[in-house]
Amino acid sequence: MILSRRTALLGIATSAVIGRTTLALANAPGDKRLVVVILRGALDGMAAVVPYGDPGLAALRGEIVPPGPGQPDGLLDMGGFFGMHPALSGIHDLYKEHEALIVHAVAGPYRVRSHFEAQDYLESGADHRMTSGWLNRVVAALPASGTKRPEGDALAIGVSVPLLLRGSAQVANWAPHGFSQPAPDLYATIAALNAHDPVTGPAIAEGLRARGFSTSVMGGEEEPKEKYAFPALARAAGEMLRAPDGPRIAALEVGGWDTHTAQANRLNGPLKQLDAGMVALKTALGPAWAQTAVLIMTEFGRTARLNGTKGTDHGTGTVAFVLGGAVAGGRVKATWPGLGTGQLFENRDLAPTTDLRAVAKGMLASHMGLNDGALGLVFPGSAGVGAMGGLIRA
Repeated sequence: MILSRRTALLGIATSAVIGRTTLALANAPGDKRLVVVILRGALDGMAAVVPYGDPGLAALRGEIVPPGPGQPDGLLDMGGFFGMHPALSGIHDLYKEHEALIVHAVAGPYRVRSHFEAQDYLESGADHRMTSGWLNRVVAALPASGTKRPEGDALAIGVSVPLLLRGSAQVANWAPHGFSQPAPDLYATIAALNAHDPVTGPAIAEGLRARGFSTSVMGGEEEPKEKYAFPALARAAGEMLRAPDGPRIAALEVGGWDTHTAQANRLNGPLKQLDAGMVALKTALGPAWAQTAVLIMTEFGRTARLNGTKGTDHGTGTVAFVLGGAVAGGRVKATWPGLGTGQLFENRDLAPTTDLRAVAKGMLASHMGLNDGALGLVFPGSAGVGAMGGLIRA
């Protein structure tokens, strides 16, 4: 990936695509940085941050729960009830440094199980379809930077602009030839369809090996080569955000979280990529990390029980991560609903007890200085949802 120094210094909104990951950047006044990461495909929050202290967990999914804290490849302890997945060691280090805060049993205001609908609602910031995204409305609500740019206030580098960044704040779009790469699981599907053909099967398999896609890479068990990886994109975002007159708002996305089968193995790859990406973002930001807040969110959670293929299906409650040097971390914020009889949502999902909009509002109010009126425009129809306090350092 080549992102010019001029692009970084202009401070324009930018989007870049590598495999299943994309990046968008926007300008905002001041030194506060805001990063939003979308995990497309629905992260299983109870696999990323495991409530191992809940007595109902073992009966629901004992087969895929990692060993307890202190055991080989065991959970990373977070106070005796929750444990972070061992693939998230970098984020756990941030947690120990009080730069990561976890909000559990969280969900948006909608109750749908369709990826397409839920992602639209997640990005629009409402419980209905809209043509603009809430992060675009944040850009529009912030004071003008005073810099006039022929490209407009935002530029998306990639094949499309995510709904999250669409709206009245102008966004241009540009994609270099051949920049976007198909997702590894698409290659895996093509290989599987041709596996039994004596001519195309071996030829496709050899071609994928030559390009660095082993079977384990396509199955999510191994990290892909760097040029296809999320950490490279996160590092580029950090470098641009760090520039004194560079952008201040970034949106990234990464896929691979739809774990209907063999979840224990399939989650390792995406979790490691996310973890390495957040470490790369912090490193690239340097001193600007102290002025940065990151919200990691996903469209919905997954079922509390395993299905017949040792995976999980579309659910409701999940987890959100709030990271950054500006974050009052080292805690899990959760009104835990429990996993026992009668405690699951519709007898299948982790019951949500926190509205994701409250988390986002809390960050926007305390970190970006948006007042109640602006927050009402960013998240229409959310008057009854208050901004969560205590997310950002005083």
